[in-house]
Amino acid sequence: MKHSRHHGGAAIFGTFIVAIMLTLLPLPDWAAYFRPEWVSLVVIYWCITLPDRVGVGIAWIAGLFLDIVHGAVMGQYAMALAIVAYFTLSLHQRLRVFPMMQQMFVVLLLILFQQLIVIWIKGFIGESPDSLRYWIPSFSSMLLWPWLYVILRDVRRRYRVD
Repeated sequence: MKHSRHHGGAAIFGTFIVAIMLTLLPLPDWAAYFRPEWVSLVVIYWCITLPDRVGVGIAWIAGLFLDIVHGAVMGQYAMALAIVAYFTLSLHQRLRVFPMMQQMFVVLLLILFQQLIVIWIKGFIGESPDSLRYWIPSFSSMLLWPWLYVILRDVRRRYRVD
């Protein structure tokens, strides 16, 4: 019986740390609305490429970190990211073969859905977004997806993550 050993766990962890750091990076007021959903993009990438290693549990933990970073109700981002991970995992075989434009559209839908869950939870506690600018990160994330995909693919290859 052959035992397979996974490699590159540190690289996966490192990409999540970088994504959280990019989420914390201060931006000018005008640019803050364009901040992509970094952690969500990293979750989506790893769920597509390594569905047996990164899944709903990892997304939940990453979401808890986002809850802390944003000072949100505990579990708000965790639940949204876990649901996004679930949908990504259920579509991962199709997403792998989609052309980049279709992947971008699916990423847009996934992040819009995540934001919808977050705003729904905020609505329960009486908060609401200040304007339609709330939805801009979905579109900036979509536009960033091809570059992030290539960068994370190179990280996966360089560190032989399997």
